[in-house]
Amino acid sequence: MGKLAEKLAAKPLSFQNAYLSSAVKSYVKSGKFAECYQTLTDFDYLEAKIKRPEFGVQALITDYDLIDSSKVATHSDDNSHEVETLKRIQGTLRLSAHILAKDHTLLAGQLLGRLLSFPQPEIQALLAQAKQWQDDPWLRPLTPSLTPPGGRLLRTLTGHNHWVNALALTPDGKRVISASYGTLKVWDLADGKVITNFTADNSVYCCAVAPDGMTITAGDSSGQIHFLQLEAGL
Repeated sequence: MGKLAEKLAAKPLSFQNAYLSSAVKSYVKSGKFAECYQTLTDFDYLEAKIKRPEFGVQALITDYDLIDSSKVATHSDDNSHEVETLKRIQGTLRLSAHILAKDHTLLAGQLLGRLLSFPQPEIQALLAQAKQWQDDPWLRPLTPSLTPPGGRLLRTLTGHNHWVNALALTPDGKRVISASYGTLKVWDLADGKVITNFTADNSVYCCAVAPDGMTITAGDSSGQIHFLQLEAGL
């Protein structure tokens, strides 16, 4: 157990939740980039946030997005190395999100499997912390055996029970539609969650999105063509 874990364990649950909810936001708002950087490279913070059902892995990923909107990230070229390191950690969490959402105890293994090849001292320090995690039995990767951040794969979406037959991206690039047996799903690419579902009696083999970004056309194995309308605000 690291210093942050010990600090949180000694505090009441209300304090723990308040800290995990607002610490990074507070550091960014007050321009304390060093404290923000230290928090987002601390395994204890990552582990504490994803294991709480009130937060989870997506809330943790969102913490790193605050750096983009913060003046401290662009105030000086001196911060460029730190921002790059944070983006690598965030990319790792995004790649692992579909796994960690089901089992947060896999965090240490996911970090090691995806980040071992990166030599940055802060990343190696984070991995050294991860190696000490002992809350549950786990398989520790000895080599960078998982897809690392920075490549073409950004996120994996899971939810269909059958083959995915077709995909379509909305014009704004924020949502993707996936077609499968008896269902059409609309996903939010920012958080990987399903926005809405459409059901069909047959396998849906193709789909497309109109330029308005709201009208979806889909064809199924019975020869029917469906026209679907997304509700405003989705």
